[in-house]
Amino acid sequence: MGVMYYKRFRMELDLRKLVAPKWDLPAGYSLVSWQEDLLWDHAEVKYHSFRTESDANVFPCLGDRQGCLSLMSEISRKESFLPGATWLARYDTSHSRKWEYCGTIQGIQDAGIGSIQNLGVIPEHRNQRLGTFLLFKSLAAFRDYGLLRAQLEVTARNAGAIRLYERIGFTKLRAVYKIVEVSHA
Repeated sequence: MGVMYYKRFRMELDLRKLVAPKWDLPAGYSLVSWQEDLLWDHAEVKYHSFRTESDANVFPCLGDRQGCLSLMSEISRKESFLPGATWLARYDTSHSRKWEYCGTIQGIQDAGIGSIQNLGVIPEHRNQRLGTFLLFKSLAAFRDYGLLRAQLEVTARNAGAIRLYERIGFTKLRAVYKIVEVSHA
């Protein structure tokens, strides 16, 4: 067994400076607020969003269906879980309300700060601004809960996510390192 070190950035946003986007979701897309009976759907979207990404190496549960289900169950049972900051994106595949879930975000409160957990969009639905919409919905909910700041962690290799967060106003506070045990082939 060996170890790998993954560099991640802890980022923070002053929610008082948050300015919501002035555009709408693309046609056919909508967002659905947290409902316990959608837990499996959140987990499934999380799995399809992260299973081939570097975050699945940093957090192996993200590369495993059951791991994603366990993680979603754990997040939603936390006392600090914020249902109003937890959303699913969906797409009407045939204009007949046959929904395909395609994005997920969860929010918790951590020491009086809103904390983003696992913003993910499945590859087939990326570049539609869904991640941006999900993030804004979660951040607006943090503000509605009376929180003044939001935070998240992002793997340093995830340049697209870092650009999104910085565009919205997040700033890097510090680098943190996640140690992951790996087996040698």
